Amino acid sequence: MKTLQLLVMFMAPVVMFAQQEREVKLSEDKNLIEVVYHHENGAISQQGTYNLQGELHGVWESFAEDGSKLTSGTYANGKKNGKWFFWNNQTLREVDYNNNAIASVQEWQESTKLASQE
Repeated sequence: MKTLQLLVMFMAPVVMFAQQEREVKLSEDKNLIEVVYHHENGAISQQGTYNLQGELHGVWESFAEDGSKLTSGTYANGKKNGKWFFWNNQTLREVDYNNNAIASVQEWQESTKLASQE
């Protein structure tokens, strides 16, 4: 059950931006395509970059309609890599990825005050 919850949580950002309005800009100095997706209310939904091969690359963040941060992590040539953070109500999950595979998961409740959404 826990695996199913994690799978749904990690797939939601990918599905969420499929039909949203977006801004696209080429960052020539970094050879990346910068993309910003918006909620219907105009608030930023997700932002990040693609490499010139069309793969997710670099830092990606997702936000709720009220502007609060939901997810922050890094892609390397289309694969999740390094530390990802997922905020959900009173909980922060830190997921370490190695070449798109989950290496470890840690979870904190709001009472621990270890990380901020800002």
